[in-house]
Amino acid sequence: MKPRLQQLFDAGQSVWLDNLSRELLTSGDLRRLIEQGVRGVTSNPTIFGKAIAHAHDYDEEIRSLKTADAETVFWKLAIHDIQEALDLFRPLYDSTNGADGFVSLEVSPVLAHDTRATVAMAHDLWKRVDRPNAMIKIPATPEGMPAIEECTAAGININVTLVFSVDMYANVAHAYVKGLQRRLDSGQPIESIASANSVFISRIDTAVDKLLDQKMAHGQPLSYLRGAAGIANVKMAYRRYRDIFYSDEFAAVTERGGRPQRPLWASTGTKDPTYSDLKYIESIVAEGTINTMPPDTLQAFLGHGTIERDTVLSEMKEATHTLETLAKSGISMTDIARTLQDAGLTQFCESYASLLDAIGEKQKAFDVVAESG
Repeated sequence: MKPRLQQLFDAGQSVWLDNLSRELLTSGDLRRLIEQGVRGVTSNPTIFGKAIAHAHDYDEEIRSLKTADAETVFWKLAIHDIQEALDLFRPLYDSTNGADGFVSLEVSPVLAHDTRATVAMAHDLWKRVDRPNAMIKIPATPEGMPAIEECTAAGININVTLVFSVDMYANVAHAYVKGLQRRLDSGQPIESIASANSVFISRIDTAVDKLLDQKMAHGQPLSYLRGAAGIANVKMAYRRYRDIFYSDEFAAVTERGGRPQRPLWASTGTKDPTYSDLKYIESIVAEGTINTMPPDTLQAFLGHGTIERDTVLSEMKEATHTLETLAKSGISMTDIARTLQDAGLTQFCESYASLLDAIGEKQKAFDVVAESG
């Protein structure tokens, strides 16, 4: 039997790792995961915060940069790790003609509501990382939409994050298409541009289940909807993906070298222990997609995952009914999406601030040691 990651790839889905750290690089663990079939990496401020603030792998570099401010130090550390990971994935990127082998680096979360600053930082990170298989992450805020279009038109690979609704998904997809079209209109090539549209899943179930539990406590028989919203949302997003990128309109872009923007299933670790640990893996297999798995979920999949093709296309009528029933019950997916995006940005900003504080504290500690020595 083929390895599980190869089986999933044969079904049209690439597995990326939702984690990055210096230890993952220096230990050889990332190289081994690539050999097993992992085809990309995603990162975010929380991931980097855990890696840098709570380990000693970065201490020597922080010590050598003690005269720089904490933010400068962070971006130097992060870009170093991103470049190392990108170089490990470069053979895969080359052998697939740019279809896989990407590593994502997110712009500062504090810029999420500033279009101009987001564009400027995306350009800066793209230039500093200087690898064709990099992806710059931009949040799917209203202010992020023109930034996605602008950066795509500039030839930057973009991974759009914090997408929580079908409407958000479609807005991101259309911004990407507009960016490609602008680039074509200006006579520039589009063959090498890649993009991902990251739809979060388990966080939706956590939020919806909480509201369902409140309604059930008042006698409403809605238990059958628990754990159903996230996957139903993904199914509708995938349907929209096919509507947009399998259309006659996009076919004209494809003929000139344009690639579909791949849906990326994010937040795929199971948060409710009463659900299967592979709930957000086995049920959303789909051609042309990515599933970015946190380490524990990836190990669970490698241990006992089962693969069936196109599970995201099954029970589409039931998924539609789930979302309609939630709406009739007074649960607005639009409101939940907006709340979750705001909460995600708040979490990223808090992680970013804590990370900078931790770097500053380490710099102070090194200064004290140096003075006492």
